[in-house]
Amino acid sequence: MRISRVVMGMPATVELVSPTATEEQVHALYDCFDEIDERFSTYKETSEISAINRGACTSDCYSDDMREVLRLCEETKMLTNGYFDIQTPNGDLDPSGLVKGWALMRAANLARAQGHTDFYIEIAGDIQTSGVNSEGNAWRIGISNPQRKHELVAVVEPRGLGIATSGTAERGEHIYNPIAPDEKPQELLSLTVLAENIYEADRFATAAFAMGKSGMVFLSTLPGVEALAVVAGDMMYMTQGFENFIVA
Repeated sequence: MRISRVVMGMPATVELVSPTATEEQVHALYDCFDEIDERFSTYKETSEISAINRGACTSDCYSDDMREVLRLCEETKMLTNGYFDIQTPNGDLDPSGLVKGWALMRAANLARAQGHTDFYIEIAGDIQTSGVNSEGNAWRIGISNPQRKHELVAVVEPRGLGIATSGTAERGEHIYNPIAPDEKPQELLSLTVLAENIYEADRFATAAFAMGKSGMVFLSTLPGVEALAVVAGDMMYMTQGFENFIVA
């Protein structure tokens, strides 16, 4: 059962590999995404985060989800030495660099609660897989060349890990360096991260991309995290263990 649609303004796909999977189960995962978007979208005036940014909602009325996400954002800021920071240059809060991966993790947990062990869940290239595909084979994910999107720089088998890519090819220069907000991240064209789950992969991919080339050094210090960076001139850099996931 495979259904694609747009969530959070981005293309998404959910595939549940089971003869008993139903449309209702897939739609339940999309309902999870929609509920999160309604709470955390900075583009919707009715969202909780928008209410917080205009001063209409104070900390004593935050939802449990908002408290959790803001706590995780602060934790990530500390772990990345300030390179992950949800406070924008104009003073607003924008947790979208963490929310997408967190939402994917929530959806994956819901799929497991539904009894599924084989699935593929993606939002805009950030992916959580489990088990095998409809042909009974391990899931394989192609990593696009950010300079020529019709080409792949590698194909990997994530083996249940989350895989997230940060870069400018799809959404333009939307990632900024919070340490030096006036400077654009240099050197990296794309950065793909494999981690224990999509939440971990997404938050560290965002922060490491803002670091530039030094982001690869940072990622190499994190246990269970592997990464591949693409820079100009078709050059690639990998952490020591990333090549173990490459199949083509």
